[in-house]
Amino acid sequence: MKYIMAFIWSFLLVTMLNYVAGSIAGVPAFNFMGGVVAAVVMAIIILCITAITPEGEVADH
Repeated sequence: MKYIMAFIWSFLLVTMLNYVAGSIAGVPAFNFMGGVVAAVVMAIIILCITAITPEGEVADH
């Protein structure tokens, strides 16, 4: 379930960012596939970061 939700949130956020940045830059066409590819890459990066970081409290020495 976390894989699906990571992709859905990254898809929504990257697509929104793609649209807004394209509108600000004056790009005439919205590139949907570029957003999908970036969302997949972002989801993979997020899942890798969560796999590396420890769960729970870290002992303070």
